[in-house]
Amino acid sequence: MSNLKKEIERKELLAVAVEAAKHGGSVLRRFYDDGVALKVDEKGTNDYVTQVDREAEKEIVSFINSRFPDHDVMAEEFSRKKSGSRFVWCIDPLDGTTNFIHRFPVFCVSVALLIDGEISVAAVYDPMNEDLFHAVKEGGAYRNDAKISVSNPGSLARCLLATGFPFKQQHRLPAYLITFDGFCRTTSGIRRAGSAAIDLCYTAAGIFDGFWEQGLSPWDIAAGTLLVREAGGIVTDFYGGEKFLETGDIVAASPIIHSEMMKIVREAYPL
Repeated sequence: MSNLKKEIERKELLAVAVEAAKHGGSVLRRFYDDGVALKVDEKGTNDYVTQVDREAEKEIVSFINSRFPDHDVMAEEFSRKKSGSRFVWCIDPLDGTTNFIHRFPVFCVSVALLIDGEISVAAVYDPMNEDLFHAVKEGGAYRNDAKISVSNPGSLARCLLATGFPFKQQHRLPAYLITFDGFCRTTSGIRRAGSAAIDLCYTAAGIFDGFWEQGLSPWDIAAGTLLVREAGGIVTDFYGGEKFLETGDIVAASPIIHSEMMKIVREAYPL
């Protein structure tokens, strides 16, 4: 495929990703504004799903299928299509379900496209702030069409980090607390907002200087990973490798800060 044809294809795919994220976001905003009581089901310990998740996912998947019926889909709640296509959409219709249930207005829609196993297109939409983050592999990262880049604070001491607590894997809490203790002692602060996708977007935009969490799902982090990388950052698993989509263990930051973060993470999670 020529570079020009590849660029055109990526732009077309990005347009669909962005529109799909906005379709999902409109569902989230409608339910939030209605303020109706939600039926909440528990999928696992501290892991919830509502009709909002399901309705948003249905809207997103339906839109993508209408444009690319031969593509595969991997979504959080119920949509699974595995035909062997080289194009796989990785979708979280509501990242921050617990926040949504409690009407804490930090949540988003995350849409990523993997091409031949590589995260190649990303769109994350925060409907409460009408904030859109998007990226295409080798095309930079953007927030509402303005190019973004990771921060460069120079040292951990000047950093504001983001994290998420291991609510699904509480048996791994002791190791996580070692990292939490380490970063509490070496940074200027830590924030836990409850949406990994937004944490990664804010890391890409230089609001947070780094992010780490364990036990996430691919749809939580696929889009955000591409945004951080296209913004000049590094994303790895806890051992500096590429298995974060498999393990759900992730560290994201600018190159210098990532290296400093890894020293603390590796102490908690030795080989």
